[in-house]
Amino acid sequence: MATDDLQLRDASAVLDKAADENFPVAPFFLPRAWRDDLMAVYGVVRLIDDIGDSDLAPGAAHARHLGLDGPGDPLSLLDAVEADLGKVFDGADPGHPLVRALRPAVERGTLTVEPFLGLLEANRQDQRVTHYETYDDLVAYCALSANPIGRLVLAITGTESPERIRRSDAVCTGLQIVEHIQDVAEDLRRGRIYLPVEDMKQFHVSESDLSRPTAGASVRALVAYETERVRCLLNEGTPLVGSVHGRLKLLLAGFVAGGRAAVRAIVAAGYDVLPGPPRPTKPRMLREAGAVLRGEG
Repeated sequence: MATDDLQLRDASAVLDKAADENFPVAPFFLPRAWRDDLMAVYGVVRLIDDIGDSDLAPGAAHARHLGLDGPGDPLSLLDAVEADLGKVFDGADPGHPLVRALRPAVERGTLTVEPFLGLLEANRQDQRVTHYETYDDLVAYCALSANPIGRLVLAITGTESPERIRRSDAVCTGLQIVEHIQDVAEDLRRGRIYLPVEDMKQFHVSESDLSRPTAGASVRALVAYETERVRCLLNEGTPLVGSVHGRLKLLLAGFVAGGRAAVRAIVAAGYDVLPGPPRPTKPRMLREAGAVLRGEG
């Protein structure tokens, strides 16, 4: 298979994961330029996260695209992505096709490198931090791992303002935490726990409790507590939707609706997230989007 074909295959395997997210990545109703930029950003963000989670597709040649001789460990791969991003923002030719796809937006001055650097640092943190002592510690992590996404969306659409960024950060932190709640069992298999240690102590939940096939009463109570925090974050961020107009309003409503629908899925599962991630259905997400657009709580 030719090198270009291999690069396209590896890039497509990353981009295909957009369909599994809790929120719409680049829906059809957006202007083509926005969709292209959003998918370019998503590709790099997903690449960074997959490296941090050691979740790249078997046989993919991402390390070679990034200029590494061997397969590379997560930290060396993250460093290589940072170097490749440096190239595209300096006007040079990056090696990875997903980074190269950012070039049109970078050349237009739409994007800055800072949000990507935050995402890289979050994934480096994942290599050395397995527990978060307090909720504030977890929120600080989300400021690196999640909030840059919303800021990139606002940059692409040219709608940044301090208030919108503040609301966007609340939504993105909520989306990140609800994903951690959904994925408690999967994260534990990776050796990570994103439920704050102080909250686990408060609800008398041990690590072994999280490794059981189903959740006991104490785990369910803890999950309910963290889920309510997510609900509050999403409510704090929801006015962001009303601050914009047109098709961007639909996109942002989709983000909030994805979080709300995930919360409802967790509640419907009786707060038992251990058998597997409770996922919202598409009809539920559409109903939630309608409620957000109508201004319903």
